[in-house]
This record gives sequence, C-alpha cells and structure tokens, in this order.
Amino acid sequence: MVKIFAFLDLEQISADFELKRFETGSLDMEIKTDFLIIGSGIAGLSFALKVAEFGNVALVTKKEAMDSSTNLAQGGIASVFGSHDSFELHIQDTLSAGDGLCNRDVVEMVIKNGPSGVNDLINLGVKFNPAKKKSAISQTSEFDLGLEGGHSQNRIVHAQDMTGKEVERVLVNRVKDHKRISLYENHIAIDLITCSTRMKRGLVTTTHEDYCCGAYVLDRKTKLVKTFSANITLLASGGSGKVYLYTSNPDIATGDGIAMAYRAGATVANLEFVQFHPTCLYHPEAKNFLISEAVRGEGGILIDASGNPFMEKYDPQKDMACRDVVARAIDSELKKSGDDFVFLDISHKNADFVKKRFPNLYERCLAFGIDMTLEPLPVVPAAHYMCGGVATDVFGQTDIHRLYAVGETACTGLHGANRLASNSLLEALVYADRAAGQAVKDLKTLDFKATPEPSSWDEVGTTDSDELIMVSHNWDEIRRLMWNYVGIVRSDKRLARAQRRIEIIQNEIREYYWNFRVVADLIELRNIAVVAELIIRCAIHRKESRGLHYNIEYPSRDDKRWQKDTVLRRSFVG
Repeated sequence: MVKIFAFLDLEQISADFELKRFETGSLDMEIKTDFLIIGSGIAGLSFALKVAEFGNVALVTKKEAMDSSTNLAQGGIASVFGSHDSFELHIQDTLSAGDGLCNRDVVEMVIKNGPSGVNDLINLGVKFNPAKKKSAISQTSEFDLGLEGGHSQNRIVHAQDMTGKEVERVLVNRVKDHKRISLYENHIAIDLITCSTRMKRGLVTTTHEDYCCGAYVLDRKTKLVKTFSANITLLASGGSGKVYLYTSNPDIATGDGIAMAYRAGATVANLEFVQFHPTCLYHPEAKNFLISEAVRGEGGILIDASGNPFMEKYDPQKDMACRDVVARAIDSELKKSGDDFVFLDISHKNADFVKKRFPNLYERCLAFGIDMTLEPLPVVPAAHYMCGGVATDVFGQTDIHRLYAVGETACTGLHGANRLASNSLLEALVYADRAAGQAVKDLKTLDFKATPEPSSWDEVGTTDSDELIMVSHNWDEIRRLMWNYVGIVRSDKRLARAQRRIEIIQNEIREYYWNFRVVADLIELRNIAVVAELIIRCAIHRKESRGLHYNIEYPSRDDKRWQKDTVLRRSFVG
C-alpha cells in the first residue's frame, strides 16, 4: 500500500456503490499508452515532458491545451532568489499562512527545490522579467521579484502580469513538438479504470490489491467514449472553482480529478479549505477576471464606497495580510454596508509604472471602461483555489497503485489550511518533477503480462437525453447553495441545509446518469456534485475556525482537538 502522509487520521465515509459500465469493445476505440495524463496545466505538461523520454504519453485535456488555470495565473512563482531572502524565511511564511496544518517536511522539500524548478522553465524557454537596472544600493536578484500578501520578502518571479500565459505557451509548444506525446484536445475524462491483482494458493484468494489501469474518456467532438489503457495515470486536472457561483477559475475547473479519484476509492483530504481570492473585478461583462494580488503588493489599497481604507481594522499587515484574512474582511465590510463590492485603489501610483507593471490588467480594465491609473477598481471575493484534494505522498503517489495526482488536484501537505500566494505554480513544478521520477521507476518494475486488459465502455440500455434542463437546473442550484451556505463564512445551520439538499441532488444525478448517454455537461455536473458533497462533509466535521474555514459557531482555532487533517475515503458496499 502506498503511504499517505503519516499524520493523516483515516476515517471511512460510506457511499453508494456505483457499478462500472463494462462490455467487450471494438479495438479502434482503445488507446494504449505508458503514461496517461489528465490535464494540461503546468503540472501535467511538465510531467509529460519529463516522462516522454521513457515511454509513450497520452495527454488528455477537456478543451484546448491552453485552457487551464495556469494560463490565467497573473502573479508568478514564489521562490528564493533575493539576496535578503532565505529558504527559512519562505518556509516560515508558508507555515504561517497554513495556520498549523502544513507538513513541515513537505514545505521544506518544495521550497528548497523551487529555484531548480524555475531554472528548468528558463531552460525550456520561459522568459521571466529580469532585474531592473543595477543599483549600487540594492541589487537583490537576476529577476525582478514581486511582493504578495503573506510574504516577508520580495520573491515572486514573474513575466509581467501574465506569468501563467508565458509558462503555458512554452510548455504547450514543447509538448506539441514532442514525438512521443499524443495530445487529445476536447476529450473529457469520465472515470478512472481500476483493476485487481489476486494471488491464489489453491482455490483461496489470499490478497486483493487495486490499481489504476487507465480511464474512460469522452471525445467531445465525436461524442464517442474511448478506453485509455495506461500503465501509469496522472491526475493534473486542476481545481474546483466552478463548484461556486462566483469564481476566478476558468469553466474547466469542475473538480474532475478529485471526483474521479474519490469514486475510485482514493483518499481525499482537507476539502473544507477553499481559498477565496479577495479581489475579482466586479463588472457584468468581466467573467472570472481576477485582479492580481501583486496590485496590493505594489501599493494598492482596499477602500470602501466612501474612500476609507479598512484593512487596518482587521490585521496588522493591512492590505498585505493573507488572502483568508482579506477575503473575510471584505465579506464583513459588505455585510455591514449592504454594498455589492469594495474598491482596490492604485491610482495614487505613477501611471507609467502601473501600465508597465500591469499591462494586461490595465488593458483589460480599460476595455471594461475603467482606467486603473485614474480610478479605483470595484472588486469582490470569489472562489479561487482548492487547498485540499487527492491525498498523496512526497512523490505525488495516491493510495491507489499506479495513480498519481499533482497540482491543484492534489493535497500534498504544502498549503495546510491556507495557500500562501504564488506557492501553487511552485508546488506544481516541484511535484511534477518528483512524480515523474517515481513514475519512471514504477514503469520499469511493472509485470505487463500480469496486467489485464480493461473492458470497454458500455452504453447498452441508454438513450440520448431529451431533458437536459435537469443538468442546467442542478448545476445552477449546486453553485448557488455552495456560495450561500458553504462560502467564506459558515455556520452549522447553513452546512446542514447544504448537506440535506446535496443528497437529494446527488440522487437525481445518479438516476439520470445511468439512463442516458453521457455528455460533457452531465460529466461535469456529476463531478461538481461529488466535490460539493465532500466540501460540505469536511466543513461539518471541523468544529473550529482555521485558515480558510471559518464557522461563526466555532470562531477560535482549537489545536488540542483539530490540528489534524480532515480525511475521507469512500467505502464500497456490495
């Protein structure tokens, strides 16, 4: 059995057993590969490039390869390059943000491997902003290092305010040019395929061990389901922001990896810790448009409708406090005022500086009729990052053999109860490298003759749906109930309401799912319902307030009882 973090207290959560769909299928719908990667963000692409030297790679992504949360990342990568910075300072900042739940060994490992991960990207062709003109007084780094909330030093390596886009551009081009990597765009994974190895002495089965041997994947263009048979499977499908009504995430962020892993029997952890980014642009035409934390790092100030700064009432660090503090502060101000938004003001800074430092933000806001050099930006919190996920060890291994998880899909122990700004791309880089190294070792030890062929998808008895209104209605209801009842501030009463309703919705989805042919919207609805249920269960379980989880009935942190991870694992009955 693969080891998960030693400090996890495993608890069994029962769930209805769902039968997999099996039949003998045609060979042209079967794709065999050494490595199957689900997701095309920085984690999946980096992993693909590292393992392609040792085997064939199939990379599945639900839309175009560039459609990922990585592509939208504005801030950058937190890593130690400044002469006044140190690994220990970065470690302490991360531990402080994580509010007592970080795994220190993981934190140290990730941070100390950060510079080499950044250099790997540079060697591939990523262009980060170089240091500004050398000064006799201060020359701290070869890079222009930004500052973000929760950091004690400037350490954000960035490419203007479009770091993710630059990283994604380089990695996607490298993947497309690689002869051993097959890219399957507009393919959405439905479920993982698990197989069993049974050892027999005489007629008695003595051991039973499950492992992942691929996934069923819907081709969105042909509407056919393909069977991907793989020796190693990696989940790198990103986050779960679309579980909430308001989010900074792209439409693809429906928690697919977490939901599939949980259904397959993998352990998930800490899903109550959903990070709400404090500052998304409030504008009817600005869908999912995040205003980077770097704006506050460069002197931006949060103000109310009367122009009064308010963060000093909530934290000594004022506007540079961690995201959970800032998001709750804004939520509090809005509840008191009844307003729909607050303002982020950087108009007091030199206009040329703002345009040069934030060219993408400036142009995008101008397109919405807002000149950030002259007026404050209307902002509101939105669901941004899932700190929990599929539990892994220090190599990205889950507790299902041959199944790995990296990036926002995973819970590694780095973020604890709250992610430090710009540690996400850092984690993805480091864990993609470690997972790749371990996966290559696993590949070399596999006994391929003992590996059974997975069965193909079975659509016998299903029909095309003529009532997709159920999908759209439940999709909207889940997102609204999660925003209203399981958002920035929670209570036992709200959580209980959410749990009762999600159980009803889950039953409706199960009935619908098994009667009709799968389509992308139904797959995503099924996944956000699972993730919503898991978030609610985790939030109900934690009877304290810590990091991103704030319950008004338990407003204090309780280390004696709750300095531990919330862990769920599905029980199969039948």
